Amino acid sequence: MSVTHVTQDAVQDATHGTTQDMAQGAARSVVRGVVQDTARPPVQEEAGGKAQEVGWAGGGDEAGGSNGTGTAEAFERGRGAAGAAGAGTVGATRAAKELDLRRGEFELAVQLGHIRTVLAARGGRRLVERAEIDRLRAAGGFPDALRERVRTVGTAEGARLLSVSPGRFTRLARAGYITPMRFYLNRYRVIVWLYVADELRAFAAGEPALLVGRFPKAVGETAGPEEDRRGRNWRARRVGHLLRRSADPWERAAVIGAVLGAARLAEAVPDPYERAYLNRLRPILAPAHPESEAARAAVQGVLLAGHPDEVRWYRASLTVLLEEARLAKAAPRPGAAPGPASASAPEPAPDTEVRPDCRPQEPPTARAPEVPRRGGRGSLLTRLGVRNERNPGLGAAR
Repeated sequence: MSVTHVTQDAVQDATHGTTQDMAQGAARSVVRGVVQDTARPPVQEEAGGKAQEVGWAGGGDEAGGSNGTGTAEAFERGRGAAGAAGAGTVGATRAAKELDLRRGEFELAVQLGHIRTVLAARGGRRLVERAEIDRLRAAGGFPDALRERVRTVGTAEGARLLSVSPGRFTRLARAGYITPMRFYLNRYRVIVWLYVADELRAFAAGEPALLVGRFPKAVGETAGPEEDRRGRNWRARRVGHLLRRSADPWERAAVIGAVLGAARLAEAVPDPYERAYLNRLRPILAPAHPESEAARAAVQGVLLAGHPDEVRWYRASLTVLLEEARLAKAAPRPGAAPGPASASAPEPAPDTEVRPDCRPQEPPTARAPEVPRRGGRGSLLTRLGVRNERNPGLGAAR
């Protein structure tokens, strides 16, 4: 069972109706498992008769057994590969071109673990080894097969892949059996979920009973109108991916803090300097920059944890990670000696979400209308010496 499945089980079962101490105990075991997993090589699981590398691509674990937040990059083959990166590696743009992938397809392939990367010795950029490119180009069906493994579909096409109605597909997704990979905001400010076609085929092969007949009682109970686990699963997957990409304990704590939001983070981390440090390290959960308030609220509903059980789980996880971070090093403070990962202490900032500028604008200064001055240099026609033909006196009246 992958770490993601353990995490999701803990979120949905262990924290339900438990005390905060019990939630922290479950979170401690799972988080430590994630941390220990970061140095392992990429994981591969057999699903539907073909190797499927586990990794994040924007969603949570599927309850039916499809791939989840396990790291396909597995901390990009470990920090030890960072020093070896250099000769024999290419950048992301060059690698995408050689693999005949669009930039979005390339990024998704990396997140899913189909393309393994290494950390550059300088600058922290992700590089692809020449041997990895050669391996992918030599695979059968290249490049169409690689593109198909990262192809995402919406609800309508996903329902066709499963041979079910769009309504049944949506119900399965809301119950957590089908996990979205990405999302975007349409022109009506509605969240549109995208799913990996390869994962849907694996789900159909592994859970055929859910595709026909009446829903099991458990599905009916969890697929009510008030219960939608798509955002919850997306966050779990994204968090799992980011945790595995980082080796710094404060960065891992910042990942958890990112899904709690400013108000809950202030409750969980009362120290303003620790909170400021977490805010500075906070990762980007999704590249979405909505402009209107309605669109911003819709996106925030996906990025931030909302269900009480989920909030309890992330707060417990944050407590565990903060304990480990404080043991490793203290958050930077003014006047303290700079740590290895920070040269200066961030000043505590107001704990506010990104919002449009709501500061009161200065009222425009009232100006009296300009009135032509008499006795001055006169109009342009006067300065040019042109006289009004209809009233010759006007040309020199000023």
